[in-house]
Amino acid sequence: MDKRVYELLNDQINKELYSAYLYLSFADYFEEEGLSGFANWYEIQAQEERDHALIFRNYLHDNGCKVKLLAIDQPDKEPQSFLDPLEMSLEHEKYVTSLINDIYAAAAEVKDYRTMKFLDWFIEEQMEEEDTADEMITRMKLFGGDAKALYDLDQEYAARAYSMPSPLAAEE
Repeated sequence: MDKRVYELLNDQINKELYSAYLYLSFADYFEEEGLSGFANWYEIQAQEERDHALIFRNYLHDNGCKVKLLAIDQPDKEPQSFLDPLEMSLEHEKYVTSLINDIYAAAAEVKDYRTMKFLDWFIEEQMEEEDTADEMITRMKLFGGDAKALYDLDQEYAARAYSMPSPLAAEE
């Protein structure tokens, strides 16, 4: 595997684990504000991000590469309103999309078609992540100011259940 592609893939493990930390901090914010449904949504999101790190880890191992775990930064976002974590999530997902695109571009540059194919799942996943974050912002702006509607949104997000990402499920 090309050295630069390897380094970007290995670094992505750290970025995904940071995402899990960030989303867990958003879950804490909502729990402390009394919105346990939103907290549930972000707890599951944190679990998905951890899973993404494992998918990258497994890919490196499957390709005979040594994984180097790095320190995970403390989340640096401090929500001040119910809308803040949602907007911060969209901003963060766009950043993660740019990281995936950078890995894909590096793989394309060296004709690493295997890594490009591997990243296809993440490209689709990022489109979904950004769409979901955008929808949550829209719904909070529409309904967040009304206590009953906010309660209904919280109940909807409380119903979210974890499902293992297909690349990990395929390995089971």
